[in-house]
Amino acid sequence: MKMTQGQFSFLPDLSDDDIRLQAQYAIDKGWAVSVEHTDDPHPRNTYWEMWGHPMFDNPDAAAVVFEVNECRKQFGGQYIRVIAFDASPGWESIRMSMIVNRPAVEPGFRLTRQEGEGRAVRYTIESYATREPEGARYP
Repeated sequence: MKMTQGQFSFLPDLSDDDIRLQAQYAIDKGWAVSVEHTDDPHPRNTYWEMWGHPMFDNPDAAAVVFEVNECRKQFGGQYIRVIAFDASPGWESIRMSMIVNRPAVEPGFRLTRQEGEGRAVRYTIESYATREPEGARYP
């Protein structure tokens, strides 16, 4: 099951050139670009591990692709994404997020049903990947 989060997640995986073009778009808009990775892709896990430092004054998207490839060397079996943060007044949030690397096998999620008092029923999404300890979730 292919996880769909962020921009372009329903499209085929992005090439390095695609990543460079999208990063350049963000840089041209004045947004700070960062690379992040995780082995817990739960939709509510918005805080992934940051790779390096945010690239606030980076004028060249080739540096973003370089950092993505360096992150792939160490965390190639995890999810890696590129985000662009807009610090302008009124926004101060992420304007762009795209997954640029996926594990070879994406285990997906399951829906857990919990019955409460009366007829109350709660549902929770749980990633199959979290059955294993952190750092051992993907081969």
